[in-house]
Amino acid sequence: MKKFEKLSSRVVPLPIENIDTDQIIPARFLKATTREGFGNNLFRDWRFDSEDQPKADFVMNDPTYKGKVLVAGKNFGCGSSREHAAWAIQDYGFDVVVSSFFADIFKGNALNNGVLPITVPEDFLEKIFEKVFANPDTELVVDLEAQTISIAGTDDKFTFEINPYKKSCLINGYDDIDYILSQKAEIEAFEQNR
Repeated sequence: MKKFEKLSSRVVPLPIENIDTDQIIPARFLKATTREGFGNNLFRDWRFDSEDQPKADFVMNDPTYKGKVLVAGKNFGCGSSREHAAWAIQDYGFDVVVSSFFADIFKGNALNNGVLPITVPEDFLEKIFEKVFANPDTELVVDLEAQTISIAGTDDKFTFEINPYKKSCLINGYDDIDYILSQKAEIEAFEQNR
């Protein structure tokens, strides 16, 4: 995984609540076992019509909005526990997803795949949507070390929570195996002194 420390990015706003994993990546695309290529089908049924033509009214097809941060409505990632949803988000190019609530399994899958899910209060989420819809060039600044998310050019800032182990993994670019390997010298020293 790539290292994550600080990110300043424009936003793709998706103010829809209860987005489930089948909407994120429809089940018919779950045939591959590697992570590559899932981004092409992220929100497939919302992005494309039945003839595979982009739907002009869907935010991800609107060139006005772009960036590495997806901001979604409450209860993001609910439904089935497919890890492919996190794969699709990461493969499309999002590094951060912001919502006022995440399904627990989705949140874990996102963290395990290098996507930072940030839970913010509903009023802060609404401020983000307001600012972005008023000015699509609005950027969010995410500082993982400080655990803050702020709306650039404003005093609006929120300190988010994250599991310390997952924070360390993201900052160092580790998956679970990489983390264990990073402890190799300490493990060997412990074994020698037993």
